[in-house]
Amino acid sequence: MRITGRVSLYGVVGYPVKHSLSPVFQNAAFSHLGIEAVYVPFEIKPGDLEDGVKGLMLSGVRGLNVTVPHKEAVLQIADRISPEAEEIGAANTLKFSDEGVEAYNTDWIGFLRALEEVHRPDGASVLVLGAGGASRAVLYALRQVSAKVFLWNRTREKADRLAERFGARVVDAPEEALGEVDVVVNTTSVGLREDDPPPVNASLLKKDQLVVDLIYKETALLRAARERGCRVQNGFPMLVYQGAESFRIWTGCEPPVRVMKLSLLEFGYIPTDYSRTP
Repeated sequence: MRITGRVSLYGVVGYPVKHSLSPVFQNAAFSHLGIEAVYVPFEIKPGDLEDGVKGLMLSGVRGLNVTVPHKEAVLQIADRISPEAEEIGAANTLKFSDEGVEAYNTDWIGFLRALEEVHRPDGASVLVLGAGGASRAVLYALRQVSAKVFLWNRTREKADRLAERFGARVVDAPEEALGEVDVVVNTTSVGLREDDPPPVNASLLKKDQLVVDLIYKETALLRAARERGCRVQNGFPMLVYQGAESFRIWTGCEPPVRVMKLSLLEFGYIPTDYSRTP
């Protein structure tokens, strides 16, 4: 695509952020639709968030994705917050307009779209592991489809607060609910390191259960689940779908999801899930 002085600029802010895969599929989407735009990473330290975001807006950037550790703090500098972002308490998408900074959350719809690829979510029984920012988006999504949700977190008090907010039932140990749920979702960071063990007793997983790990690589949990005959899905589909919804917010165009997925495969990313890829 030709780049001229009329190019629109988008990006992702985080710290660190240079590892992000978002530039790969967002630029592929712009190119596919013939939109003269470029998407790049912007590394902003936590203490510089407000100055950094306002500076990017004044420089002509049209929109941003927001990743860790800024998803909660960015709400403090937004002029308008969508109902979803308000309730979840975090934003992963910013749009700059005449009204200022608009904050949205597309993580929840990204999770739901990914889940729909492999399991009917309406009324499903789900065990959610963790009570951080990712968990809030997942719990919000599951509430939209009237799922029966069990929630576990190492700190019980944090789980209690989220359970009351999103209508989940807290369990003292994951094993209390493993035998009765259709889906297990890991929203914790356990699995990021190669030597991390599964966050649950994998021997209790049942054949044909769906095990989802929001980390977009093969984790010990997914390996153990696969060995038990479970269906598995990593964070790859959610990554693409949340980005696709951000694309829709910025451009008003239907995002080319298939193209976005294929761009990651061509880049060399190898998904480790059984979702429909591409």
